[in-house]
Amino acid sequence: MTTKKDIRKHFLELRLNLDEPTALALNEQLLANARQLDYSNVRKAHIFLPISEKKEVDTWPLVKWGRAQWPEMEWVLSRSDMKTGEMNHYLWKINTILVKNKFGIPEPDHGEEVPPENIDLVFVPLLAFDRHGQRVGYGKGMYDRFLKQCRPDVRTIGLSLFEPVLQIEDADSWDVPLHTVVTPDHIYQFK
Repeated sequence: MTTKKDIRKHFLELRLNLDEPTALALNEQLLANARQLDYSNVRKAHIFLPISEKKEVDTWPLVKWGRAQWPEMEWVLSRSDMKTGEMNHYLWKINTILVKNKFGIPEPDHGEEVPPENIDLVFVPLLAFDRHGQRVGYGKGMYDRFLKQCRPDVRTIGLSLFEPVLQIEDADSWDVPLHTVVTPDHIYQFK
C-alpha cells in the first residue's frame, strides 16, 4: 500500500468506518494539537469545511477557537469549479451564506474575493500523508494548483486523523509538500 490509489482507498475506508465516539475523540485531540501552533503572524487563513458524509476532519471547532483567540485574523473559504479544477477564494464573514455543493462541501454563496497571494496560511485537507510531507487527497489536484498560486512563503498545515505512511511512492513533481501536519497524536514539521 504505497501508491496514491491504494493509500486513498485504504484511508478513506478507515475514516468511513470510524464510529462516532472515536471520530469525535480524534477530532478533539487534533484540535488540541492545532491550538499549540503559532498563528500570531497570520492575517488571512484559508480553511476547508468538512464533507460530513466522508467523515473529514471537523474544522468547525478550529475556526470557532481561531475567531475567539485571534479576532484580527480573517478566514477564507473556497468555492470549487469541478469542471475546470479551479478554486475561487472568498472572505468568510459571520454573515456569509454557505451552500453545500453537489459533493457535500459547504462553500460561500458569494462574497469578497481574495487573491491566493494574499493568503498567509492554508489548512489543507487530505486522506493521508507520508513522512516527507507529501499528501494524498481525492486525486483532482485542486489544492496543488491552488497552493502554487499562493506566495512562496505561504504556510501549509495538513490536518489528518491518522498517522503518516512511510512514503508515497508515486508522488508527482507537481505535488506540493506540506510544511506541517497535525494529527491527534503529533505535530509533524517538514520544512
